[in-house]
Amino acid sequence: MMVKKQSKILIVDNDDADRNLLYDNLASEGYQCYKVSDARGSLDDFKNKEIDLVILGVDMSGISGVRLLPKLKASYPDTAIITTTPIGGTYLGIESLKLGAHEYVTKPLISQEVSRVVSRTLEKRRLEFITKQYEQCLKDTIKEQTEKLRDAFIQAITALSLALEAKDRYTSGHSQRVAKSSTAIAKDMCLSHESIDKIYSAGLVHDIGKIGVSELVLNKPGSLTFEESQHIQSHPEIGEHILAPIINDTEILKMVSHHHERYNGTGYPDQLKNIEIPLGARILAVADAYDAMISERPYRKAMNKQVAYAELEQNKGIQFDPEVVKIFLTY
Repeated sequence: MMVKKQSKILIVDNDDADRNLLYDNLASEGYQCYKVSDARGSLDDFKNKEIDLVILGVDMSGISGVRLLPKLKASYPDTAIITTTPIGGTYLGIESLKLGAHEYVTKPLISQEVSRVVSRTLEKRRLEFITKQYEQCLKDTIKEQTEKLRDAFIQAITALSLALEAKDRYTSGHSQRVAKSSTAIAKDMCLSHESIDKIYSAGLVHDIGKIGVSELVLNKPGSLTFEESQHIQSHPEIGEHILAPIINDTEILKMVSHHHERYNGTGYPDQLKNIEIPLGARILAVADAYDAMISERPYRKAMNKQVAYAELEQNKGIQFDPEVVKIFLTY
């Protein structure tokens, strides 16, 4: 009885006899009932009451129940709907089911049959609601755990980047700056939140492979020999190998591996060109090169912003993606 007293039923039918019959029978069973004779009145009732079930006449004049049903489902998806059809109107009942009704009953209405359909529909609605709550709870739990794992992941790769920069005093803060700049470019390119997060993560660890490069080579003040150049150019692949066991994300790994590819196909390690290079890697390439140019390195002094911008402009379409450079030069 408590379930019935808590269930609110709205009866929408412009047939006075049927409307009153439904109201009297269902109210006598303990349901909280409301009745209106037209679709407009039903919409007004929905605004002011939390309706659990609507019994809707599909053959009403004016706005018919068939036309009203999709509007109710769209605006009140958690409300159950039973339609009533005229004699010989089975096709209308089937059509209402296609539009989202839970059940239909055919006139002339039989009180016991309507009662059984109402009870069954409300029970089905209750089970659907419980299921939806459970699914939402599960989603919230998964989301919470995912966020915790993501935070742990960010902390881990940040620690790796700091370990790298502790080894090379000339790159102090470089990874964080590249990550932030790359994120800004990605946002201006209207990439998805997921892509932006991945680009930020890749930026933090894009040079992690330098852990496997000799400090003598990293900090050499003069020109590198061919062998030394080959050694230092191995760092993107080394980085991918270091990260692969702890980062289960191919996109991030490929950004790290390919951030030294050149737009014209003369970069390393795989001589990819143009759109063969992952977009995230093309973004990292611009942010990485700019920060390197304006920072002091063992083999040269830091450039000023204007000279660095001119280098990017001069090398767009050669080393860098022109669209990425265009966006970056607006900063």
